[in-house]
Order: sequence, then structure tokens, then C-alpha cells
Amino acid sequence: MSEYTVNKSYAEINARIRAGEAVVATAEEMIDIVREDGPVAAARRIDVVTTGTFSTMCSSGAFFNFGQTTPTIKAAKVWINKVQAYAGLAAIDIYLGATEPAEDDPLNKVYPGEFRYGGGHVIEDLVAGKTVLLEAKAYATDCYANTKCKKELCL
Repeated sequence: MSEYTVNKSYAEINARIRAGEAVVATAEEMIDIVREDGPVAAARRIDVVTTGTFSTMCSSGAFFNFGQTTPTIKAAKVWINKVQAYAGLAAIDIYLGATEPAEDDPLNKVYPGEFRYGGGHVIEDLVAGKTVLLEAKAYATDCYANTKCKKELCL
């Protein structure tokens, strides 16, 4: 092991987790524990610090293939429940960013903003079994004659 004051291996911590003996704290709780006990005592006592969030994060999102239309379409602009998705992947492949706001969201027009609906909400709706509305616009080509598409999606 290293020269640190407190040495815990992954194997030791995992064994404590399996045995139901691991001491777990949230990142917020760990701040207070370190203030009260000091960093060394806190590291000795706490085995796992959780840092999860229940919020959308940068780079989070979902890829979709929304199924070809008749006649075929090569989507140029796509919205799901009025949240714009990136359509520059392939004809009907899109990426919906979790932090993308709806086009009609007030954003920060009146500070602090409300951010009522966005990509994370669309993903949440889909996971909850709800149906969402996809709207696509395109320019016509000889291979992709369709210029618009409107369809409901669900998982």
C-alpha cells in the first residue's frame, strides 16, 4: 500500500459493502464530518462517499432512431415535445441533450429562471411510459422526398 495516513483498498471496502458493514456518507454529509473530526479521522470512519445527483448533467442525453417515413426523410431539424434534438447524425438518427430547454421555455428572462421543461423531462416522460411528440423538418432530395414528419414516440 501507499504512504497515506489512511490506507483502504478497493477489495477491503468491497468486502465491507458485501458484509453490510460499510459506512456510507453523502458528499454533503462528508463536509460536516471532515469539519468535525478532521480529514484523517473522517477517512478512517467513512468507507464510501456518494456524489450522485438527481438532475440533468452536461453530456447526458439519449440517441434515437425514430423510424423511416414514406416517402423517406433526411431530418434536418427535429423537436421532441418542443425540445430541439440534434439531427446531423444520419437520416433518422437524432441526439436529444438532457440539458436542452424547450423552445418556448422562459429560461432566464426573469432571474432566477424557471426552466420548466427540457430534454431531461422528455427522457423522464419516456421512461415513465408516456408518449411524446416528434416533429421533424427536412429539405427534399431525390433520395429523401419527404420534408416534414410528425409522429408519436414511446418506449
